[in-house]
This record gives sequence, C-alpha cells and structure tokens, in this order.
Amino acid sequence: MADIFDAYALADAWDEMFERPGEVRTAYEPVLAALQPIEPGELRFRADQMARAFTDRGVTYAFAGEERPWPLDLVPRILDALEWDLLQRGVSQRVRALEAYLADAYGPCRAFEDGVVPWRLLLGSPHFHRAAHGVEPPGGVRIHVAGIDLVRDEAGEFRVLEDNVRVPSGVSYVIENRRAMTRVFPSLFDGQHVVPVDGYAQRLLAALRAAAPEGTVDPRVVVLTPGPSNAAYFEHALLARLMGVQLVEGHDLVCRGNRVWMRTTRGEVPVHVVYRRLDDDFLDPLHFRPDSVIGCPGIMSAAVAGNVTLANAVGNGIADDKLLYTFVPDLIRYYLSEEPILPNVESYRPDEPGQLAAVLDQIGSLVIKPVDGAGGQGIVIGPKADAATLERTRKAVAADPRGFIAQRPVALSTSPTLTGEHMAPRHIDLRPFAVNDGTDVWVLPGGLTRVALQEGNLIVNSSQGGGSKDTWVLAEGPADGPPEPPRGDEPPPVAPRHLGPDGTSTGVQEGAQQQ
Repeated sequence: MADIFDAYALADAWDEMFERPGEVRTAYEPVLAALQPIEPGELRFRADQMARAFTDRGVTYAFAGEERPWPLDLVPRILDALEWDLLQRGVSQRVRALEAYLADAYGPCRAFEDGVVPWRLLLGSPHFHRAAHGVEPPGGVRIHVAGIDLVRDEAGEFRVLEDNVRVPSGVSYVIENRRAMTRVFPSLFDGQHVVPVDGYAQRLLAALRAAAPEGTVDPRVVVLTPGPSNAAYFEHALLARLMGVQLVEGHDLVCRGNRVWMRTTRGEVPVHVVYRRLDDDFLDPLHFRPDSVIGCPGIMSAAVAGNVTLANAVGNGIADDKLLYTFVPDLIRYYLSEEPILPNVESYRPDEPGQLAAVLDQIGSLVIKPVDGAGGQGIVIGPKADAATLERTRKAVAADPRGFIAQRPVALSTSPTLTGEHMAPRHIDLRPFAVNDGTDVWVLPGGLTRVALQEGNLIVNSSQGGGSKDTWVLAEGPADGPPEPPRGDEPPPVAPRHLGPDGTSTGVQEGAQQQ
C-alpha cells in the first residue's frame, strides 16, 4: 500500500474500508488504487484546496464562535447496492411508522388506548401542541422531510441511533460534498458507478407542491428561514435556489383572513406551502413564544384552517423524542404489521419501574442522552466520563427519569480519514434523508456521513467539531465514466452569512432570486 496507509492501524470497531490489516473490502478497491500513487503532500494540498473552495462558496459552519469551511474528508464512504437496498427500505419503513404515530397522537390515540405506548409519553412531551390536534394535513403527510441517523455496530450491522422529523438539516452538505469531490478528485470516480444526488431539490419541490391545500391549482412554495445569522442559513438559501422558490423571513409574510401572503415589490401574493426551517416555538408568536421576532403571527391559524401547509408539520417533536425512539419497533409492528428492518441500539427507559435503579447502578457503562437533546449536546458516554461527571449525571437522571434514556455504548464503525498527511481511523455515522410526497417515501441515495475528527471520539456532530465524507451508493452494473461532472448551469455560489449591515432583508422581489 502507499505510504499514506502504512501507519493505518485498525481500531476496535468495524472498519468500512479494510476487512483486516492490508485487506481492502471489494467496494473500496478502485478508491485504494486511485489513492496509492498520490504523495501525502498532494492529498493534503487537495484537501486545503477544497476547504478554500468551500469558503469561497459560503459553505461554512460555526464552531467555537468561529466561521470555518465545511470539513470534507477526501476518502468517500461507500455503500454497495445490497446495503443501500436494506437501508432505504428500513428508513422508509421507519418514516411510515412515525407518520402513522403522528396521525394517531393528534387524532384517535389508538396506540395509547391499546397500551402500545403509555399516555405519559405523549402528555409529558414539551413538543405536544394542542393546536395541532385534529388537523388533517393534505395527503396525510406531516413528515415531508426526515433525517434518520444510523450507525454500524461492532458486528457490521446497521442500527438506528435516532430520528429527526422536526427540522432535519444537513442535506445541503450532501450536495456540496459530491460537487466538491467530482471537481477536486475526479479520478476517484473512475470505474465506479455512483448513484447521483443532484435530484434531491426536484424531489423535495414535487413533495411540497403535492402538499398544497386541496384545490390549489398552481401552489406557491417558499422557504422560511430564521435569517442569515442561523447556523444552517447556507442550506436554506441553497435549497430555495435549487428549487427555484423564494427564500423568506418572517417579516416577509403576513397573515390576513387565515391566509398567508408574501410581500413583494409588486404587492402581496398568496403562499400555499411554507417549508419552514425554524422550530415550533418561534414559528408563530400568537400560538407559541410571544417574544419571537422571527416568526409570522397567525400562520398557525392559517394552517389549522387548511389554507396553508407547514412542512414539516407543527408538533412533530413528539415523534423524535428519544424516549419514543425506544418504542418505534413496537409501533412498526402495530401500525404496519411488519417486523423492523433496522434495529434500534439497545436502550433503557429510566422512567419505567425497575429500570431507573438499573441505569443508576450501571451509569458508568452506559451512554446517557437527554430525550430532547440535539447536536450532541448533553450526551454523557459513561466509559469515557470522569467520576464528577458521572455523579452529576446520576443525580440528573434520578431527579428527572423522563428526561433521559440510556443506551449500550456502540463502537461506531471507522473509516480512513486524512489527519495531517496520514490516514487514521475515525468513527462515523450516517444520516439518510427521506422525502415523503404522500404516495411514496423516497430516500436520497447515500446521505450525510459525519466523522468524529478527534481520535477515539464518538460524537460526530459538526457543532461538536465533527467533519464529513461524501457518501457513495454504488449502482449495479459497470460505470460509464465519472458521474455528475460539473455542469455549466449550476446555480451561482450562495453568499456567506451576515449578508447586510443589519442582517435583514427588506422584502422579496417576485420572480427574482433572493441573495
């Protein structure tokens, strides 16, 4: 092997690229062949070149108060056709079950009456919104976009780590990762038939248009963003541009007569579907937080009246509560009459009689997660925590058993990652993105592979300093050449955040792209 892999030592986990030292997995053979002739310094140069390109395009993220280029590793993560078939069926099944749960929880509540899920799980959730009860969304879709986090365990089996059905983010980086790799390292694609990812925006737009209120002839879709200071603003702007729809902030919309209108330079125009990228609490100050200045007053009333569709629906947080996660296999059996395709990670429910004592007793050998945590915040990995942290966590769990779940520590699979001028194993996960148009749940081929860049770290979130990899799904059959070459009709770069001196817009010009 090339010098860059000479010091590569397998970790105590499933390695995505190597079956054993020096023995590469079949899917990775062309990648290894492309990397071997390249000097370590050249790889480092290409990685730095890619970081500069990301900075120029505004593909950045905030970490420790600093704006940084999106970290993309040069070694892709590869899934063969059989693996991907399993994953897409498992993700689709999970989304369908969570859709059924949401319809039930905001409707007849059969699963609670039948004892499949305890009432306290619903009534104790801060994300249960009575304003959403009885609302029948068009096509029955509440989860228009989902991000399901998966890990591969020590035996190489994929497991679901958590569900994200409120405002899942990260798909823009899937698109940008592929665009960057085809430009900076096209030789990696030689001889490979990689399924493209550039159809996501069209799929999303079709699903959003299908979700318009009944009787709408030509639905107008907008993307609602909290504004340029939001950490995911790049994604909001990119998706709006790729879909060819307006990117708006709360003050660009007005509600009147239970209908939503968009202010433009040519007057107000009706809005039928709002792909909103802000949390429930900030969406409508008349229904939720009265101090919100980034939402649109009255938009929830318009949704309840059936005159506008909110994607994703308000109240979806009850479906990605980490405590509900432990019940999803049972929900799949209950609603779909199917066996789960993808298993959960083994979990404990501290709020159940008998389990609290077991969790407190074994806290040093478990992973403790807040049920409402996001971005890796609040997670305590028992085997890596010090005594003071464990004692603090023990007290927190004992005081609020409903607020936590406990899981078996999983040694997430590793993948070779460029560190300096050498390759080293780093732990990774995978977030596939699913789009539901009411008739089909389509899963974007691949998804976002996140990398824990620090040695031994299991927290992969970018907000915690993690990176990413381009995720390849290999199609059956021979390749016809490098996929997805750079196109001449690509949209212009998205400007970095903090666009204006006050960070706000003054209204949307109908028919023009917002910058």
